[in-house]
Parts: sequence; C-alpha cells; structure tokens
Amino acid sequence: MRAPIGFRISNRRKSLKISQAALARLVGISPSYLNLIENNKRDVGGALLQRVALHLNIDIDDLTGQAEQKLLQDLEEAYADPMIESLPFQPDERRQMVAQYPASALAITRLHRAYTDAVASADAFADRLRSDPLLSQLLHQVLSGVTAVRSSAEILEDVPDLEDGERQRFLAAIGRETRNLGAVARNLIGHFENASASRRSVSAAREIDDLLIERTNYFPSLEAAGEALRMDVEKYGRFGLQGLTEALERQFNVTVTIGGPPPAGPPDFPGQYRYFPELGTMWLQGATTLATRQFQLARLYGELAAGATIEAELDEAALASPAALRLAQRALGSYLAGAMIFPYSPFLEQAEAGAYDIDQLRQTYYASYEQVAHRLVSLRRPGEEGVPFGFLRSDPAGRLTKHFPLPGLLLPYSGHACPLWVIYGAFRTPDMPVRQVVRFSDGSRYLFVARTVQRRAAAFHEPPVMASVMLACNVLHADKTVYAQGLDLADNEADVEVGPTCRLCTRTNCASRQEEPMAPAPGGENLRATLVGDGFALGADG
Repeated sequence: MRAPIGFRISNRRKSLKISQAALARLVGISPSYLNLIENNKRDVGGALLQRVALHLNIDIDDLTGQAEQKLLQDLEEAYADPMIESLPFQPDERRQMVAQYPASALAITRLHRAYTDAVASADAFADRLRSDPLLSQLLHQVLSGVTAVRSSAEILEDVPDLEDGERQRFLAAIGRETRNLGAVARNLIGHFENASASRRSVSAAREIDDLLIERTNYFPSLEAAGEALRMDVEKYGRFGLQGLTEALERQFNVTVTIGGPPPAGPPDFPGQYRYFPELGTMWLQGATTLATRQFQLARLYGELAAGATIEAELDEAALASPAALRLAQRALGSYLAGAMIFPYSPFLEQAEAGAYDIDQLRQTYYASYEQVAHRLVSLRRPGEEGVPFGFLRSDPAGRLTKHFPLPGLLLPYSGHACPLWVIYGAFRTPDMPVRQVVRFSDGSRYLFVARTVQRRAAAFHEPPVMASVMLACNVLHADKTVYAQGLDLADNEADVEVGPTCRLCTRTNCASRQEEPMAPAPGGENLRATLVGDGFALGADG
C-alpha cells in the first residue's frame, strides 16, 4: 500500500504558509503536478523528493515515513483477517487512518498481533492434546523395557549355575534394554518440555523484522567494530582466509581445520562448518567454497573479539522470546562479518561505480552472490546511503527461508510469496540473473532481481542444495542499477501485475491464483465457485 507522502507534504506546506504554486516553482514542477503528489496520486522520490524536503525544511525520512509504511503493511494484514474481512471498509480507509490517526492504527495492529499469538498458542496446546497417544506409547515402551530388564535380572539372580556364555547374553540384554530405556525417557521428558516450548512467542521472525526496520538495517556500533577488527586481522597479513586463520590462532588459540571428518567424530549436524570451543577448533567441510570459509572465519573472529558489542545490541533490542534472541544473535554476528569483509565506504563507492553489479562486487571481495546481496541491504548510513533494497530467499519448494524487509514492500514472513515473482522464475535459468518490473494493486512499482545460488556438494551421494535469492528496490531507484539497463521504467504497460501472496492479493483476474484472498473485493467472494450453484440438485423434480 502506498504511503501517504503527499499528505505529509501538503500538511507541512500549509503549516509553513507556503502556497502550492510557490512550492511548485521552488522545486521545478507545475502546480497541477504538485497537486497530484499532495493528493497521493503520483509517486515522488529521488532528487525531486530531496528538493521538496529541502524547501520544506524537513528531514526526508519524516516525509517518506518508513515507520508508517511498515504500519500500513501490518494494518493491511489485520484488516484481511477472516474475522473482520467482510466488514464494509472504504478503499483508502487504512491509508487515511495511518495518516490521521497513527496511534489508533498502531493500537489495532498490536491487538491483532496479540490475537494471532493467542490463536497460535491455542493451536499449539491443541496439537499437544492430540499427541497424547504418543504419551501412552512412550509409557508402554518404558513398561516393556522395565519388564525385560527385570526378567533378565531375575534369571541372573536365581540361576547360579549359568554358563559364562549365557550369563554374558543376559548381561548384554540388560545393557541393551537400559540404553533403550534411557532414550525413551529422554523422549518422554522432551514431550513434556514441548509444552513450555510451545508457549514461546510465535512472532520471532516479526521481532527481528521490527528490529531491522527500526534500525533501517543499519547498526553503527557493528560497523565501527567491523572496521576495527579488519585492521586487527590485517596485522597478520592480507585480509582473507590466511589472515583470519592466523588471527584466530594468535588471538584466541583457535585452530582452523578444513576437510576430513569433524574433530569430535562423525557429524551429528547437517552444516558445512562448526566451531568446537572445548577443542579450540573451527572445522569446515572440504567442499566449502572460499567465500564460505572467509565469511564463517570472519564471523567467528567477530563473535569472539566483539561479543560485548553484540550483547549490547541485543540488550538494547529487548527481544521478548528466546527464539528471537537466538535469531538476532546469529543475524548480528553475520552482520558483523559482512562489515569486516565489505568495509562500508569503499564498498559503497565500488557498488555505485559499478551500478550495483553483484557479480562484479563478488569477484572484487572473493565473496558469494548472497553475501554481497546481504551487504547491499545494509548500506543505510545517514548521509551515505546506498540504494534501499529488500532481500528474500526461497528454497526450490517455494518456501521462504530468509528475508530482510524493505519499508513499503510487503515481503511475506514465511510460507510462499506470489508465484509470479521472479524469485521462483530464477530456478528455470540456474546461475543466471533475471529481472522484472512489478506493479502491486496499490500502484507501487518495484524492480526485482533474482538468481539461484547453490551449496557445493561434499560427495557424489549428497545432492546439491539450491536456493534463489532476490533483491527488490522501488522503481524510483532502479535507474541507479545495472539491472535497469534496457528497461523503459516510465512505461508501466510491461509491468508484471503481482501481489504479496495469494491470501493478501486483491486481484480477481489473476490466472496464477492458488488460494482465495483473505479479503475478497466486493462481488468477488466466489472466485473458485462451483460449476453447479448452491440449491440446484441434479435429478431433482422440476
């Protein structure tokens, strides 16, 4: 949904007692065009928005209203809830509420979030109640195991003249059954502990999103720490795999091992790397790429050397759930690694010089496509901003596995996005970047760029793990990127008409729709109506 930038311009202009004609003359546009902007019927951005902010003596962020854009998205989701979707809302009611009564809009979104959390918790408890047969089965296994152990023990106790072979056989049976009992007991305990786990916040991803949007995907303390840590590493040689390996060993007595089995025995985890603090070893699978090795060593060095900085950011964030805390800690560790590998100012300068060509940047920094895309999202230093991007990643099944929000663009938290998005089309042309200009039902337009990425297989029998990553930016910024070359951004006839997800999309004429919308348009309640209408019975007497 389009944010009410025009309303803010109009209100600010009137408060300064500047006429519409005077402001139009100052910023170099016609009064009629300014009138369309102030009525929120035309997008405004780039140099024009900067001129408007300058002459109105207002910060550009106050005009764009990034917080309000997020509020619009949350309000849209709340109004699409099945409990209230049938109410006769006006088409622009949500936008007007955010513009005129932001506190009321925020109250509604918070109540809706609390309601969805409560429903999810109730569903979790219902699932546990339905799982009670598992409890019965576990108790039966415990009883059977105790009976078997008791039977073998009684034989050993009551039959003194057992041969050594027989005695060893019964002792082995007791050992086997007691080990099984231990495993069943752990499952039984875990069954009860799930009750506590199910009560955790079901909005961990949203907590992280709120944190990222609040900070505009930018953490100054981590940027400063990243620059300092990079200089520390460069004392041991050129920054990279060799310098990081040397720094880890000299500073923290950590040995880096590449290839072979993990030092603690056969792996009991699916990852390509793992840190064993008790052994002072960082193990990386032999199949890992140079980019993965460099990034994970930088992340480890950052977490060891700047753990207090990360903890301070976590304390300030005041996250409510353990899951959110864990996700945030991982995200901030990765952010710090990105700040070390891609120093802010040089990286931004090279990105702008190369028109944000990701393949060119990855060669310069020996990084992966996904790592560079992550870093582009974080170029939000006040006064030194890059193009604002959103980020999304999907697995081949279409399930969304990671995202960094962009104010104004509704990126789904989980599940599946719109099937027309290029993030899914990228799987048809592996290792080739693909692009599209999309238009949402509210008229907002974005440039989407996607490409597949693949984790290298460790052995013949191990299938490669593929994903698709996508960057998104408002079409107002698209001409700054190499991916807009050859596109007529002023012509929206070629735009792909999309929605966020089928459930939140209001387009009734979409041939790719997979689900009914949560809030169907008037008259569109039966998008998937039966061929034979209600009340008509085949074979009925006429």
